[in-house]
Amino acid sequence: MRTLFIVAVIAGALVPIVSGAPSAARLPNFVIIFIDDMAYADIGPFGAKDYPTPNLDRMAQEGRRFTDFYAAQPVCSASRASLMTGCYNVRVGILGALGPRTEHGINADKMTLAEVCKQKGYATACYGKWHLGHHPKFLPTNHGFDDYFGLPYSNDMWPYHPEITHVPMEERYKRWPHVPLIEGTRIINPQVTSEEQKMLTTWYTERAVRFIDQNKDRPFFLYVPHSMVHVPLHVSDKFVGKSKRGLFGDVVMEVDWSVGEILGAIRGHGLDKDTMVIFTADNGPWLSYGTHAGSAKPLREGKGTTFDGGCREPTVMWWPGTIPAGTVCNTPAMTIDILPTVAHLIEAKLPDHKIDGRNIWPLIEGRPGGHSPQEAYYFYWGDELQAVRMGRWKLHFPHRYRTLGNRKGGTDGKPEPYEQAEVGLSLFDLENDMSETTDVKDQHPDVVASIKKLADRMREDLGDSARKVTGSGRRAPGRLVEGDARFVVKDGKQVLAEMP
Repeated sequence: MRTLFIVAVIAGALVPIVSGAPSAARLPNFVIIFIDDMAYADIGPFGAKDYPTPNLDRMAQEGRRFTDFYAAQPVCSASRASLMTGCYNVRVGILGALGPRTEHGINADKMTLAEVCKQKGYATACYGKWHLGHHPKFLPTNHGFDDYFGLPYSNDMWPYHPEITHVPMEERYKRWPHVPLIEGTRIINPQVTSEEQKMLTTWYTERAVRFIDQNKDRPFFLYVPHSMVHVPLHVSDKFVGKSKRGLFGDVVMEVDWSVGEILGAIRGHGLDKDTMVIFTADNGPWLSYGTHAGSAKPLREGKGTTFDGGCREPTVMWWPGTIPAGTVCNTPAMTIDILPTVAHLIEAKLPDHKIDGRNIWPLIEGRPGGHSPQEAYYFYWGDELQAVRMGRWKLHFPHRYRTLGNRKGGTDGKPEPYEQAEVGLSLFDLENDMSETTDVKDQHPDVVASIKKLADRMREDLGDSARKVTGSGRRAPGRLVEGDARFVVKDGKQVLAEMP
């Protein structure tokens, strides 16, 4: 899964000034850089030491670090659904990581972030890993984006996955066919090779820069959901062997280079005062891969868990002259809040249906006294409500989770198996214990009672499989129906099915 960058707002058309929005005569540009599987301590502004990230360091110096910014769920498709719709993924019916034979995806009746921007005439593009359905009706150009180029799902969903390399290729195809490269809704390469994966970060970046060049005179929304640093790790020749952290460090250095190219294009056209850029990720590190995974320290656990190591992401927001330089926000926020914030900034209408995000512009602009508009944030794994964060407090309900225990994980791209552990009802004070190690529920029964009430209200809305509650606010994903164009697997490759 990938991590994500959010870069944002450039000028284009005259609009009235919104109360509480920046005092600009033109619509801002938005860029989101979304990294896959990036851990909390994987970049310099959040503690990385074994490799340089000068462009992200500068972005943080010129912008604002968010120390408590969350992905909505610690897995690929679920996380991306929340970013794109402003809803918890459970609400929109996208769970887990959609695979190459999945027949559902993002529903056309859900307004995406791109469609919010389209209300105001934005140019829109997505370059990278989409992972919200790979059939044509689910792809970005059918959900508000003018242009798309990238992989439709994770780069490890191919016949060279380490779990299946011991079986004949024909058997591998039953699990994972070759991963395709898509432009628009058309497969332009049905069999992406390892050599071509090395070029993905470069290709996405080149497309992003070209898009900025072509749309410098109008407002744009650019979404760059990188395939890296998801395994299998790949890096272009220009970064091979450059870090002290092996291949993983090389890959992060190339991601940092990509950030520099995008910011450089923005600065080069004089758009830095008109563009908001957000750099964040879809979930934490895939710890079982050891040397090919990042570090969430000092957070607990990683991807696939609702501890903070799984869903708290290294996040930097940049908008020179508008977002205060060299500042830090310690107030919790989440990717679901990006859509309503963008809508506020450009005076676009929110969807008619309920969303979960709230406008967090006061936090982003560093307004004195700015506070979270959310009572709490809710952390589901699948459709089980496992944890709730309310201010400084995080309450975990009893649940099982995967862990490596005290093991380090695998080497050279081969994973170590997880074991199962269980956490009981536990309250953590994240201001004093961000590692979620010391249960303080007995000292704060009033806090536990307050969070339980919030959780019960959310269960009525979105359900909780652990308590066999369905929830009244859940909606169906989009599904293939008769007559839809669709991709099918033939001879190990995705191909467009012949229509009857």
